[in-house]
Amino acid sequence: MISVVIADDQDLVRGGLRIMLEQQDDITVCGEAATGAQAITAVREHRPDVVLMDVRMPELDGLDAMRVIVREDASVRVLMLTTYDLDEYVVAALREGASGYLLKDAAPSELIRAVRSVAAGETALAASVVDRIVDSYVRAAPARGIPPALDTLSARERDVLQALARGGTNVEIAAELFVSPATVKTHVASILAKLRLRDRVQAVILAYESGFVSRG
Repeated sequence: MISVVIADDQDLVRGGLRIMLEQQDDITVCGEAATGAQAITAVREHRPDVVLMDVRMPELDGLDAMRVIVREDASVRVLMLTTYDLDEYVVAALREGASGYLLKDAAPSELIRAVRSVAAGETALAASVVDRIVDSYVRAAPARGIPPALDTLSARERDVLQALARGGTNVEIAAELFVSPATVKTHVASILAKLRLRDRVQAVILAYESGFVSRG
C-alpha cells in the first residue's frame, strides 16, 4: 500500500482528495494537515510514502514545510499539488526536493498516476511545469557547462539521462532503448549515485542547466 499525507488548508479539498485516493486498492490516506507545521508533524508521526502538499498554507507554507520534510527523511516523496504554476514556486519546489508538481485542475486519473509514480521513485510533472523548467534553465541563463561527474556515466547511462530529461518514464525509456524497465531503473539509480543527486527531478534540472540536453 502507498501511504499518503494530504496537506491543504481547505477542508473540502482534503476531503475530496481522501475520497478519490482511498477508492484505489493500493493507496491509503494515513494523515491530513491544514498547515505546513501540521504537515511536518503528520509526516513525523506517520512516515508516509508520499505527501500531497499545497504551496500556500498558514503558519508555514508548503515550500518551507517541504524543505524540512525532505531534510529530515529523504525517503518521503513530496508531490506539490497547487493552483499556482508561477516560475518562482515551480523552480524552488523542484530544486529543493519536490518529486513532482501538479496543478489542481489535473484530472483524477492524472493525480492517481502521479502518486503512484512518485511513490515508485519516478517524477510527476504537469506539462506546463516541464515547459517552465526548460524555460528557467535553458532560456534564462547560459549553460554552466557539462559537470565533470557526467564523464563517469557509461554510454548507456548517458542515453538514459537524455531520455529522462525529455520526461520519459521507466517503461517509455525501456521501449526506446530496447531494454527492460528493471534495467532502466538500475541505470537511473546508478546515475543518481554517480551525480550525487536526490531524485530524477534533480537529474532533469542538471541535464538542462548544464547544457547536456538542449531544448528540442
